[in-house]
Amino acid sequence: MMDNRLGKLEEIGAIARRIGWGSADILTYYHTDAAGKLKVREKKDGPVTNADVAANEYILQKLRIAFGSLEFGYLSEESYQSHSNGDRRDHQWVWIIDPIDGTRAYIQQNPNYAVHIALVHEGQPVVAVVAVPSAQKLYYAQRGGGAFVENRSGDRTPVRVSSRDRLEDLCLLTRRTHKGEKLDQLLQRLPCQTQQYMGSIGCKIAAIVEQQVDGFISLSGRGAPKDWDFAAPELILTEAGGRLTFVDGTPLRYNQKDVNQWGCAIASNAHCHEALCHEVEQILGTL
Repeated sequence: MMDNRLGKLEEIGAIARRIGWGSADILTYYHTDAAGKLKVREKKDGPVTNADVAANEYILQKLRIAFGSLEFGYLSEESYQSHSNGDRRDHQWVWIIDPIDGTRAYIQQNPNYAVHIALVHEGQPVVAVVAVPSAQKLYYAQRGGGAFVENRSGDRTPVRVSSRDRLEDLCLLTRRTHKGEKLDQLLQRLPCQTQQYMGSIGCKIAAIVEQQVDGFISLSGRGAPKDWDFAAPELILTEAGGRLTFVDGTPLRYNQKDVNQWGCAIASNAHCHEALCHEVEQILGTL
């Protein structure tokens, strides 16, 4: 059965792309509304909107109709603590979903938000969709098949990371707010001082594979990025020639008991990934 599914990743990815476009339409509907359809409530981990809930329900429903729940598990930001997902760790194949990556930006009418849908097999992503509704673009990848960007007309273009290969020449993305003092000090001491601001990890990866920038650093503090923040973006980045690892070079693993990705994770165009990791590790050791 496993080999059958690995052989059908292209078919699975086509379904995931259709669901990605459908969820993008839902977010656009709420985001462009002037009649007050968008409702926001604060939760312990941050704000959630009725658009999050609607997109989440849509994605889960469509995936379950297409793939069922016997052989596939589901891990979603908006419902991972409920029993409706079953025991996801009993499954080798798990869908990991973030209906809005960048909820604060979405609420503030900022265009930097995305939808993440990833299929993980034995802890590693094998199919990924990152839809960016404001740009009317959808990025996708399947393991071993490269990474692409698709527009509303269905036109697909391969994407590839930049060729910049000196630390001093790299442009890194960072958050404008909520960086934390330690990350701020780290960024100030790196040799690559060209930096731009963007919150959503999905949008960051889109910018990297479009060769606009070259990487970013995620440093957990009191909280940490979750599986749904990284799973889909990682595969798109790596299939476009980039890398995403922890600072010591170890790979990220998904669908573990803890959904948090604790530590320092570094995404780059791969050309000087080891050098960037070494530099970051050296600086962190002095902070």
